[in-house]
Amino acid sequence: MHPRYADVHAAITSLCEGEDDPIALMATVACELHHSFEHFNWTGFYRVVAPELLKIGPYQGGHGCLVIPFSRGVCGAAAREQTTQLVADVDAFPGHIACASSTRSEIVVPVFNKKAEVIAVLDVDSDTPDAFDAVDQASLEQIVQEVFGRV
Repeated sequence: MHPRYADVHAAITSLCEGEDDPIALMATVACELHHSFEHFNWTGFYRVVAPELLKIGPYQGGHGCLVIPFSRGVCGAAAREQTTQLVADVDAFPGHIACASSTRSEIVVPVFNKKAEVIAVLDVDSDTPDAFDAVDQASLEQIVQEVFGRV
């Protein structure tokens, strides 16, 4: 784990130990991540609630979009393609959904359960352009895999 994620990773690991309820886990992960990084302006989950449909889940920050189809936006792309979307400039992303007009960059990580099914996506938005990098990607992917890979 990269040093800038070491403390939050340790906190998440400790707080989530023994918990298997996905909503409780999502709430805890969103809270810890959001309050650990100043440039995380919106941090939360969109849950898979029907075939090719995401619905807002636990989050920290301002309001978010309530429903996102897999066919739209950065979150939809992450769920549909089952790969992390690292977007330096949201205005350059085809089909970006502007839930908050202040968002400039975004990272969205698909969340898999122990059956390797996508159950959600972790969405982190920043009001800073190009706010996320490969360290964020690797660290966030590791956190969601550790927390949700056993659910």
